[in-house]
Amino acid sequence: MIRKVLKAIGIVLALAGLWLAFSVWRNWDTIQRVFLGGVKVYETTAPAMPATISRPAILVFSKTNGFRHEEAIPAAKEMFERLARENGWGIFETDNGAAFSPEILSRFDAVIFNNVSGDVFTPDQRDAFKAFVLQGGGFVGLHAAGDNSHQAWDWYVKNIIGTQFVGHPMDPQFQQARVTVEDRTHAAAQDLPSVWIRMDEWYSFDNSPRATPGVTIFATIDETTYKPGSLTGTNLAMGKDHPIAWWRCAGKGRVFYSAMGHTAESFAEPAYRRMLAGATRWALAIDGEGCRNNRGRP
Repeated sequence: MIRKVLKAIGIVLALAGLWLAFSVWRNWDTIQRVFLGGVKVYETTAPAMPATISRPAILVFSKTNGFRHEEAIPAAKEMFERLARENGWGIFETDNGAAFSPEILSRFDAVIFNNVSGDVFTPDQRDAFKAFVLQGGGFVGLHAAGDNSHQAWDWYVKNIIGTQFVGHPMDPQFQQARVTVEDRTHAAAQDLPSVWIRMDEWYSFDNSPRATPGVTIFATIDETTYKPGSLTGTNLAMGKDHPIAWWRCAGKGRVFYSAMGHTAESFAEPAYRRMLAGATRWALAIDGEGCRNNRGRP
């Protein structure tokens, strides 16, 4: 009888081991991206580029060596494609980090980091992006572009984002909350309500970027309207000053970051689309003030 029980237990354990091994194999990419520091994929051959790209032009970059927002990324691409058509901008979309060379970047006026995550560049590609911004190229970063998967590049964290991501709620992950637009003079505030209620995954940071020299807060979130909670023992409440979007100059470049934009629905939301349209016009130096001599534009 004991032998039969032990045999049965052995069979159960073997089946459980096989199931676990299959689950790990099936989800290995996600496990690497989320729990093991991300994948290490670095392109060295540039994508084929169109012969001509009308100006001003945006480069929509969607590479992920960290967590990939499978639904939000294509939704954002569609939104920027529509903005480009409506405004007569040139646009090129890629997941290829080798697009970040001085030659290719010289054809664009602003770069959009569409939920980019992880360490995505070779050293030369980092240098090309850094020079692009410092010399006057615009930048708009969405959501994961400011998460903790970028810590390998200290310059980007300090000089583009300006603060450290610490987590987001998981109980529940997506919550409705009240966003207040502080900077009503910015181009991104055009046609925006001063306060709006929206659903998203709300990022928290170790410090308010308001304390970072040169950063201007565009919008904040009211923590009394949702539950920040905690994550792995980290208190996610930032208190009364919880910025969720901000802008700054990096050299001559105009930099705008929005921690909003986890869901595909965000990019169908009229107010959020208007905000990103205004932020992109500002990054292109079409509208607004700041960061003079932006790649030769006024």
